[in-house]
Amino acid sequence: MTTLTTDKIKEISDQLDCGFRCFLHRQNNKLLFIPDTTRHIEIDTEAWATEIDELENNFDNYFEIDQLESGDTFRIMQQFTDTLKDTNQLKEKLIDALQNKKPFRQFKFIIDNSRAYRQNWFDFKSRKIQEWVVSKLDSFG
Repeated sequence: MTTLTTDKIKEISDQLDCGFRCFLHRQNNKLLFIPDTTRHIEIDTEAWATEIDELENNFDNYFEIDQLESGDTFRIMQQFTDTLKDTNQLKEKLIDALQNKKPFRQFKFIIDNSRAYRQNWFDFKSRKIQEWVVSKLDSFG
Protein backbone atom coordinates (compact mmCIF):
# COMPACT_ATOMS: atom_id res chain seq x y z
CA MET A 1 0.00 0.00 0.00
CA THR A 2 1.33 3.40 -0.90
CA THR A 3 1.24 6.35 1.45
CA LEU A 4 -1.88 8.49 1.27
CA THR A 5 -1.64 12.21 0.65
CA THR A 6 -2.47 14.72 3.35
CA ASP A 7 -5.60 15.64 1.38
CA LYS A 8 -6.77 11.99 1.36
CA ILE A 9 -6.12 11.68 5.10
CA LYS A 10 -8.12 14.86 5.68
CA GLU A 11 -10.92 13.53 3.47
CA ILE A 12 -11.05 10.31 5.51
CA SER A 13 -11.06 12.18 8.81
CA ASP A 14 -13.80 14.56 7.63
CA GLN A 15 -15.99 11.70 6.46
CA LEU A 16 -15.46 9.73 9.67
CA ASP A 17 -16.32 12.84 11.67
CA CYS A 18 -19.56 13.15 9.67
CA GLY A 19 -20.55 9.61 10.60
CA PHE A 20 -19.56 7.73 7.46
CA ARG A 21 -17.79 4.40 7.27
CA CYS A 22 -14.54 4.48 5.32
CA PHE A 23 -13.01 1.69 3.28
CA LEU A 24 -9.58 1.71 1.66
CA HIS A 25 -8.73 -0.62 -1.21
CA ARG A 26 -5.72 -2.77 -0.35
CA GLN A 27 -3.94 -2.38 -3.71
CA ASN A 28 -4.94 0.90 -5.33
CA ASN A 29 -5.87 3.04 -2.27
CA LYS A 30 -9.32 3.77 -3.66
CA LEU A 31 -11.56 5.20 -0.96
CA LEU A 32 -15.20 4.32 -0.46
CA PHE A 33 -17.50 6.09 1.97
CA ILE A 34 -20.92 4.85 2.98
CA PRO A 35 -23.32 5.93 5.71
CA ASP A 36 -23.13 4.04 8.98
CA THR A 37 -26.56 2.43 9.00
CA THR A 38 -26.00 0.97 12.46
CA ARG A 39 -25.89 4.50 13.89
CA HIS A 40 -28.32 6.10 11.45
CA ILE A 41 -30.88 3.40 10.69
CA GLU A 42 -33.31 5.82 9.04
CA ILE A 43 -30.90 6.96 6.31
CA ASP A 44 -31.75 6.17 2.70
CA THR A 45 -28.64 4.52 1.20
CA GLU A 46 -29.80 4.63 -2.42
CA ALA A 47 -27.30 7.40 -3.25
CA TRP A 48 -24.48 5.05 -2.21
CA ALA A 49 -25.72 1.96 -4.08
CA THR A 50 -22.61 1.80 -6.29
CA GLU A 51 -20.25 1.93 -3.31
CA ILE A 52 -22.29 -0.61 -1.37
CA ASP A 53 -22.33 -3.00 -4.34
CA GLU A 54 -18.56 -2.60 -4.76
CA LEU A 55 -18.04 -3.51 -1.10
CA GLU A 56 -20.45 -6.44 -1.17
CA ASN A 57 -18.72 -7.91 -4.23
CA ASN A 58 -15.12 -7.17 -3.18
CA PHE A 59 -15.15 -6.84 0.60
CA ASP A 60 -11.88 -8.75 1.08
CA ASN A 61 -10.07 -6.17 -1.08
CA TYR A 62 -10.78 -3.37 1.42
CA PHE A 63 -9.65 -2.32 4.87
CA GLU A 64 -12.18 -0.51 6.99
CA ILE A 65 -10.86 2.52 8.82
CA ASP A 66 -12.96 2.44 11.95
CA GLN A 67 -14.70 5.47 13.35
CA LEU A 68 -13.52 6.90 16.62
CA GLU A 69 -15.15 5.45 19.69
CA SER A 70 -16.81 7.81 22.14
CA GLY A 71 -13.83 7.42 24.50
CA ASP A 72 -11.48 8.62 21.76
CA THR A 73 -13.64 11.66 21.11
CA PHE A 74 -13.87 12.36 24.84
CA ARG A 75 -10.04 12.33 25.07
CA ILE A 76 -9.84 14.81 22.19
CA MET A 77 -12.23 17.11 24.03
CA GLN A 78 -10.07 16.81 27.16
CA GLN A 79 -6.91 17.52 25.18
CA PHE A 80 -8.47 20.64 23.66
CA THR A 81 -9.52 21.83 27.10
CA ASP A 82 -5.96 21.28 28.33
CA THR A 83 -4.65 23.64 25.63
CA LEU A 84 -6.57 26.57 27.10
CA LYS A 85 -4.94 28.85 29.65
CA ASP A 86 -5.83 28.16 33.26
CA THR A 87 -7.17 31.71 33.58
CA ASN A 88 -9.63 31.18 30.74
CA GLN A 89 -13.25 30.95 31.92
CA LEU A 90 -14.04 28.75 28.93
CA LYS A 91 -11.59 26.17 30.26
CA GLU A 92 -13.45 26.04 33.58
CA LYS A 93 -16.80 25.64 31.81
CA LEU A 94 -15.48 22.85 29.58
CA ILE A 95 -13.93 21.00 32.52
CA ASP A 96 -17.28 21.17 34.32
CA ALA A 97 -19.10 19.98 31.20
CA LEU A 98 -16.77 16.99 30.83
CA GLN A 99 -17.32 16.00 34.47
CA ASN A 100 -21.12 16.13 34.40
CA LYS A 101 -23.91 14.13 32.77
CA LYS A 102 -24.14 14.30 29.00
CA PRO A 103 -20.60 15.67 28.54
CA PHE A 104 -20.73 15.58 24.74
CA ARG A 105 -23.91 17.66 24.57
CA GLN A 106 -22.69 20.13 27.18
CA PHE A 107 -19.27 20.50 25.55
CA LYS A 108 -20.86 21.11 22.15
CA PHE A 109 -23.26 23.70 23.58
CA ILE A 110 -20.45 25.61 25.28
CA ILE A 111 -18.19 25.50 22.20
CA ASP A 112 -21.01 26.51 19.86
CA ASN A 113 -21.62 29.56 22.03
CA SER A 114 -17.97 30.61 22.31
CA ARG A 115 -17.42 32.51 19.10
CA ALA A 116 -13.73 33.11 19.72
CA TYR A 117 -12.92 29.42 20.28
CA ARG A 118 -15.42 27.57 18.12
CA GLN A 119 -13.17 27.44 15.03
CA ASN A 120 -10.15 26.62 17.21
CA TRP A 121 -12.04 23.57 18.47
CA PHE A 122 -12.94 22.40 14.96
CA ASP A 123 -9.36 22.84 13.75
CA PHE A 124 -7.97 21.00 16.80
CA LYS A 125 -10.46 18.15 16.45
CA SER A 126 -9.72 17.82 12.74
CA ARG A 127 -5.96 17.56 13.39
CA LYS A 128 -6.50 14.95 16.10
CA ILE A 129 -8.77 12.84 13.91
CA GLN A 130 -6.22 13.05 11.09
CA GLU A 131 -3.53 11.83 13.51
CA TRP A 132 -5.86 9.00 14.52
CA VAL A 133 -6.41 8.07 10.84
CA VAL A 134 -2.65 7.99 10.25
CA SER A 135 -2.22 5.65 13.24
CA LYS A 136 -4.92 3.35 11.83
CA LEU A 137 -3.27 3.35 8.41
CA ASP A 138 0.08 2.52 10.02
CA SER A 139 -1.52 -0.48 11.71
CA PHE A 140 -2.51 -1.82 8.27
CA GLY A 141 1.13 -1.76 7.24
